[in-house]
Amino acid sequence: MAYKMEQTMRWYGPSDPVSLADIRQSGATGIVTALHHIPNGDCWTKEEIQLRKKTITEAGLTWSVVESVPVHEHIKTRTGNFEQLIANYQQTLRNLAAEGIFTVCYNFMPILDWTRTDLSKELPNGAKALFYEKKAVQAFDLFILKRPAAFEEYSQEEIAQVKEYFHALSPAKHQLILDTILKGLPGSEIGYTLDEFRSMLQTYDGIDAPKLQEHLRLFLEAIIPVAEEVGVYMTIHPDDPPFSLYGLPRVVSTAADARRIIRDNPSPHNGLCFCTGSYGVRPENDLPAMISEFGNHIHFIHLRSTKRDAEGNFFEDNHLEGDVPMAAVIEEILKVQENRKKSIPMRPDHGHQMLDDLKKQTNPGYSAIGRLKGLAEIRGVEEGLLYTWKK
Repeated sequence: MAYKMEQTMRWYGPSDPVSLADIRQSGATGIVTALHHIPNGDCWTKEEIQLRKKTITEAGLTWSVVESVPVHEHIKTRTGNFEQLIANYQQTLRNLAAEGIFTVCYNFMPILDWTRTDLSKELPNGAKALFYEKKAVQAFDLFILKRPAAFEEYSQEEIAQVKEYFHALSPAKHQLILDTILKGLPGSEIGYTLDEFRSMLQTYDGIDAPKLQEHLRLFLEAIIPVAEEVGVYMTIHPDDPPFSLYGLPRVVSTAADARRIIRDNPSPHNGLCFCTGSYGVRPENDLPAMISEFGNHIHFIHLRSTKRDAEGNFFEDNHLEGDVPMAAVIEEILKVQENRKKSIPMRPDHGHQMLDDLKKQTNPGYSAIGRLKGLAEIRGVEEGLLYTWKK
């Protein structure tokens, strides 16, 4: 028997402009969602979980994956009431398992979740994509945020180039950079003012990459035994983008990071969310090889492709284009599933805003038609590979 990936779509709850009915028409059978209305750190009650699950089930779909149960900043810094927050997280896992939801995605990115600088970069064909511009991030760091250490971290040549770029910005582009970086993107839950962000940065004084790695290890040391007890599979999403921003450490960016996470807390319930777009931004990450190596710990998959350039910029490309060898990735996933005798939930990620969706207000990266196009392409590659296997 050949095991196909479980096709899912992310849904941001009742206020999402892409409805459950829309998702069902795409052919996906699973929903990836979270209780976004519950403040970070609070326990998710059984009643709230039941209500959301009932909504999804009545639409003819299954709540397949939680994305995400956010990790509170106090847990990442191990300050304040972090022990109570960990206890809340543990109880949330128990409550999710009691309702038959066993796959939980999370991330360990400090302060900011996923980051882009333009949410509607127009492509040559008129569709719009998410875009990360390195100079825009550097300009924010040096001349908007005015982080003192930034002037020591960048070379004098970089500072001069970024200064020229910054002074050439139009007022509209200046505001776009400020808003896009600080306000938070879908799923990040929290946005900041500039002063709030400066204050948050101070909470990471003295926390470098080794210390944040240790905090992640200690978090998992507390969480994984509960996950094992109730049958939940934890899946950590890689950093997006997979490198340091604003002097903040990022510790889930490479194959070596994934190896360390699994080694430090060796349990089948300590797993990875394999996001090809995030890992794919770093050219040294060999995605098919990573899937082969970590396959037994991959419990959730995000399939998307990014296209990077020599200057450090990248944009969300078509799912079968860009720098991600998507056919080779899917082939390795199919091998892992065959070896494990199970399907892994997958969602097409970050589709283009295109066609009729250009006239609509949608969550950046999460319009219906772009993701439907991505899902159709992924489905086609999977079917083609399975057909060749049969022959």
